[in-house]
Amino acid sequence: MANTKPIGVAYSDQDISGADTLLSNSKLGYTTAAQGSVTQATSKATAVTLNKSAGAITLNGAALAFGVTAFFTLTNSFISANDTVILTISSGATQSAYNVWIGSLAAGSCTINIKNITAATNLSEAVVLNFAIIHCD
Repeated sequence: MANTKPIGVAYSDQDISGADTLLSNSKLGYTTAAQGSVTQATSKATAVTLNKSAGAITLNGAALAFGVTAFFTLTNSFISANDTVILTISSGATQSAYNVWIGSLAAGSCTINIKNITAATNLSEAVVLNFAIIHCD
């Protein structure tokens, strides 16, 4: 039977039962339909909601003082307690000026941290973060 039901990175009718390895010699990722975007409304600590497997979060352009960490909640119904959420800085940021990481994870949400790691500069940038969820049963 041909693969006919795309679900993001695979097909729901694929015969991969019993397999514990996924190999690819091509692209591996999410379809356009599995991605979304959201923008923070009022500050870098404002929670956002995006119910997609991957996407972009545009942070508010409010100032972040040097050495300070801001954190916010990403509410996302695709996140389970066993998942891994990958973050990258996509654009809008001074090069090497921030660290970003997941501070906590629970079913339906995660906390995203962003720290200004410049030596002594306050930054007011609308940083864009890309994320992708690796689901683990």
